[in-house]
Amino acid sequence: MTNSPAGERRERILRAAVRDRLVEPDSAVLAAFVDLDGVAASVAALQKAFPDSVNVLHTFAAKANCLVPVLAELRDLGMGCEVASPGELAQALAAGFAPEQIVYDSPAKTRSDLRQALELGVAVNADNFEELARIDEILAARASESAPASASASRIGVRLNPQVGGGGIVEMSTATATSKFGIALEDDGNRQRLLAAYRDRPWLTWVHAHVGSQGCPLELIAQGIAKAVAFADEVNATCGRRQVTGIDIGGGLPVNFADDETAPGFDDYVATLQAHAPALFTGAYRIVTEFGRSLLAKNGFTAACVEYTKISGGRPIAITHAGAQVATRTVFMPAAWPLRLTAHGPDGTLKQGEPVPQDIAGPCCFAGDLLAEARPLPLLTPGDIVALLDTGAYYSSTPFHYNSLPDPAVHGVRVDPDGHVHFHPLRQAETVDDVLSRSGH
Repeated sequence: MTNSPAGERRERILRAAVRDRLVEPDSAVLAAFVDLDGVAASVAALQKAFPDSVNVLHTFAAKANCLVPVLAELRDLGMGCEVASPGELAQALAAGFAPEQIVYDSPAKTRSDLRQALELGVAVNADNFEELARIDEILAARASESAPASASASRIGVRLNPQVGGGGIVEMSTATATSKFGIALEDDGNRQRLLAAYRDRPWLTWVHAHVGSQGCPLELIAQGIAKAVAFADEVNATCGRRQVTGIDIGGGLPVNFADDETAPGFDDYVATLQAHAPALFTGAYRIVTEFGRSLLAKNGFTAACVEYTKISGGRPIAITHAGAQVATRTVFMPAAWPLRLTAHGPDGTLKQGEPVPQDIAGPCCFAGDLLAEARPLPLLTPGDIVALLDTGAYYSSTPFHYNSLPDPAVHGVRVDPDGHVHFHPLRQAETVDDVLSRSGH
């Protein structure tokens, strides 16, 4: 088995992790790693892709990796933060993001969620007409108490569903005709009702659209954003004033999970936007982006020890410590979320040998807990290590507590110019006592 430059870097990191006993039998059978140098390079590529002529705030979608130290790293790189729950908002604040750098997008915000966001000055994208009515009530109450007429420093917008269709993964497509997200722009009466909503609310100054993420082609994403820009222009024309001043274009750049190449890139994304929505780049509107997976996925991997091996029905099976608890989507939707896997010896060195089709199984107590079926890899034996590639987003940072398995440690990684690998903890491994604590004990 040969190695790419990115593969050689991962192997160097894994060997160092074994040396430092961050991966070892019994005490550290599962661990995740985030390459912070790679994260910085990805953020720089995003920032460089957008022309200097536009005023843009790039926010990171916290759901993709909600660990507070990771969010703090992204803040230091000049990012804002997009959140979708009270917990993510708390994590963003704990990471040091200023309220004006945070965007709140949940489709199920409670009154208390909205009050907190509006009191702090966090940007809010309303998901539906009923939520707009709640915001009306909260702003009116604040104005009557002590605040001025606007009653909040928050940027407030509406999430549109441009209804341009779905991509290759239905579950990741948010602009279908019947999507649960946003106000369906083409449904009967909605456009006029939306225009009236903006006309009657001078504080409603943003438009938001997010077409989807993995499986959505760039052209589909750009078509949805183009409809959002056209609607913003329509609002301003209808109101006779420059009311909409900003457009939140979401995120959604798909990730290449087939090999080490980062494709498409952020420059490809911007070029496609420029072709479909040139008005976005005139400087007439401020822009917010909400990328997540595309910034983190390829900058991380997960290492799992092989505990046992067996043969069943003539096929070798390797039982590892990584399964549905850290690779939930891969286990339950393997066709949509396949993972690249590499085989390593106990010292972390890439394993050589003729590839043998074998099942790579996890520790969860159900038969479908498989990372891969009949995957050709050098034959694994107990004590070996399997690396799950492209898992810097979601995966270990979003665990599934099946069988009360403990959350693994997550380590940040930097490699200095001399090639020395340095680790620092992003999340400590859970202990059995931690598991008992979250179980109500």
